[in-house]
Amino acid sequence: MVEQEAHRLDAIFHALGDATRRQMLRALTEGERSVSQLAEPFDMSLAAASKHVKVLEKAGLIRREVRWRTHTCRLEPGPLASAHDWLGFYERFWTDRLDVLDALLREENANRKTAPKEGDKT
Repeated sequence: MVEQEAHRLDAIFHALGDATRRQMLRALTEGERSVSQLAEPFDMSLAAASKHVKVLEKAGLIRREVRWRTHTCRLEPGPLASAHDWLGFYERFWTDRLDVLDALLREENANRKTAPKEGDKT
């Protein structure tokens, strides 16, 4: 089960690792698109766009449906939630570390304000 989840996350992050695929996903947030429509903003062949779509589909990020000769894609947001949850752990990790750093810097700043300056009479 854990190994399956690891493979799933690997596929999701692999798919998200490419700027073209991220832009395709963004376009799908506005609604269904054909593979031709997804390829349109890019200087690529329909075959190249189809390869990107297959990577997104393998990761479970989109669902492709064939209607006559048109391949229509729609966003499947569930896997993005899994990636978000995984990243959430590291967000908490860094937030905790940054909170500690913030406290240390505030303490250092307060100590500087209360410490006598060089040349001041005591």
